[in-house]
Amino acid sequence: MVFVSGYKMVKEAIVTQADNFVDRPHSAVSNRFYSGDSGGIFMSNGETWRRQRRFALSTLRSFGLGKNTLEQSICEEIRHLQEEIEKEKGEPFNPAGLFNNAVSNIICQLVMGKRFDYSDHNFQIILKYLSEIIFLEGSVWGLLYESFPGVMKHLPGPHNKMFSRFNTVLDFISQEVKSHKKDLDHSDPRDYIDAFIIEMEKHKESELGFTESNLALCSLDLFLAGTETTSTTLLWALVFLIKNPEIQNEVQAEIDRVIGHNRQPSMADRPNLPYSNAVIHEIQRMGNIIPLNGLRMATKDTTLGDYIVPKGTSFMPNLTSVLFDKTEWETPDTFNPGHFLDAEGKFVKREAFLPFSAGKRVCLGEGLAKMELFLFLIGLLQKFSFSVPDGVELSTEGVTGITRVPHPFKVYAKAR
Repeated sequence: MVFVSGYKMVKEAIVTQADNFVDRPHSAVSNRFYSGDSGGIFMSNGETWRRQRRFALSTLRSFGLGKNTLEQSICEEIRHLQEEIEKEKGEPFNPAGLFNNAVSNIICQLVMGKRFDYSDHNFQIILKYLSEIIFLEGSVWGLLYESFPGVMKHLPGPHNKMFSRFNTVLDFISQEVKSHKKDLDHSDPRDYIDAFIIEMEKHKESELGFTESNLALCSLDLFLAGTETTSTTLLWALVFLIKNPEIQNEVQAEIDRVIGHNRQPSMADRPNLPYSNAVIHEIQRMGNIIPLNGLRMATKDTTLGDYIVPKGTSFMPNLTSVLFDKTEWETPDTFNPGHFLDAEGKFVKREAFLPFSAGKRVCLGEGLAKMELFLFLIGLLQKFSFSVPDGVELSTEGVTGITRVPHPFKVYAKAR
């Protein structure tokens, strides 16, 4: 395996030579997750991957991605989240569960056409299992299985839970698929599952992944892509804003000037909130949610920099090295919203800002995540000020697996 580090080299691999490094290699864990010819969206390759990715993007757009309808759904979910925080009555609470509930409900509406109450038992079980799958896959047990699958599959240990949890979540989604098939209206699809079933009927003899087993896997991929990273970014937002209260105050002052205390924030406000937008981007950079991008594979003999890369070579883009590249960022190891502001205080994009990766395998949920992060964070800071109990010092180290998450913490949310 080859690790690719630094902005220039990573960009050359995944953008400039996108076609040469677009495929995913098979691995021991993914081979058990994605059996047979069902690679979902994340692990499929070739024409199947292109069709599945294109179908997912076009379908999600038709059900609201980038439109006012989805924005309204997010704003409605923010109101539910605000109400749950108000129920804490100023007492310290762990925000992780609430953030996960709220963010997950957005992808539930796109994929399943419905939201779940935060007290729904099955919903909570599925969210718990999704978090465990991601944690275990990035843990030493996941790495041991990846390295010694022939031995590990016969041994007891937490790695077995990773696969049993995965199958339970798949069963949950499969039940949703069966429910959708019972009352499907071909002239009025409600969500991604409906649209996939209709498309599936057109491709009965095709090998493009339009099968019922692959529908469950594609739906699961959308959940994993659309939930964990965004809810984790919101947790990092609280960590950095609590550690930098002057920045939290400045964001709130900008919100008060532009939106006020009562009007619901909207995406139309983003151009008028340059400082807040810069802070959100810096949270993503410093949070470093996905330190290592998904494995890629050379589709033919090629070169990368001064190195020869034979066909079939696996390589790992190191996104941490991009987000903290000393040749690209003025103060790479310091939380500094100024990285995304010009001398006049206007928001500026940075080429080395690649938390969603880049190129043809760029995160499918990038557009959704950007909308969610902006609306959720602005909505929360409009209504609450966040702090921690006296004497508590939040860590920015994090726990690194597939994703990098903050150590568990409790916060005060003081109504503004």
